[in-house]
Amino acid sequence: MNKAVRTGIFFAILAAVLYALNAPFSKIMLGYLPPTLMAGFLYLGAGAGMALAGAVRYVCGGGREERKLTRAEFPYTAAMVLLDIAAPVCLMIGLTVTAAESASLLNNFEIVATAVVALCVFGEKISARLWVGIVFVTVSCFLLSFEDIASFRFSAGSLFILLACLCWGFENNCTRKISSKDPLQIVVIKGLCSGAGSLSIGFCVGERVTAVWSVFAAMGIGLVAYGLSIFFYVRAQRYLGAARTSAYYAVAPFIGVVLSFAVFRQMPDLLFFAALAVMAVGAWLCAQDTPLFRRKRQKAEKIQDASQESPPVSEEVPPDAKKS
Repeated sequence: MNKAVRTGIFFAILAAVLYALNAPFSKIMLGYLPPTLMAGFLYLGAGAGMALAGAVRYVCGGGREERKLTRAEFPYTAAMVLLDIAAPVCLMIGLTVTAAESASLLNNFEIVATAVVALCVFGEKISARLWVGIVFVTVSCFLLSFEDIASFRFSAGSLFILLACLCWGFENNCTRKISSKDPLQIVVIKGLCSGAGSLSIGFCVGERVTAVWSVFAAMGIGLVAYGLSIFFYVRAQRYLGAARTSAYYAVAPFIGVVLSFAVFRQMPDLLFFAALAVMAVGAWLCAQDTPLFRRKRQKAEKIQDASQESPPVSEEVPPDAKKS
């Protein structure tokens, strides 16, 4: 394994660990901040922190080669911001009444939402392996959403988390349309605009800050779990590519489960562990799927290699042809 691959693996796992901090620590902070303001300060922390990182990068002369967003990408950028306002608000509402470990696993429904939106809205094809992975993830989310398995009553908190994942599924597809542009600029726009939008909604509906220190704590969580996580994820993609990076990043919800056990010290029921096993299989299948564009490129490379290995066709005239 060469140095570049090791570096990419390190960045991918680091991004997963940083995002895994979101569910347990955000649940703690929800005891001091209302959900909409909490979502706003999370994104605001990510945007402000990465804007500072961008300023340092500019002073040091880095990032000059990155392409900037233009007016042509405005519709996708606006949709990305609006969806990033709705998604974390739904997530924070769901976290108020849902166990942090269950919320961590439910976040994997984002894989399902992203794939289905890509198929139905943007016309992307989905492989058989990914379809099987989607089924496993969906079944696991179904099990985690039950508040009472005996009476088949769904948890309202779980439904809010699934709605957040649906919003992020649309948002991922919008972001994909502008992914060739400067990732740091995208993170800053996501953070500042979505954070400002969530804060405006929160204050308009009557939510208030009761402890000033909680604002800085929430912004710190946002910088780490959203801003730095996305930044290191993009860095990992440059070393590993999208498919291998997602394979390592898929461990994030499971790290979140371990952190939740450590923080809250509450042992879930057997249904949770059944859902955990199903989710692990589904996440592995989804992470191992090769994107369509990469499958086409690999097929073309195989054809090219086969043509290079085949013996050259002789251009000499056969002896029989000379006699005639």
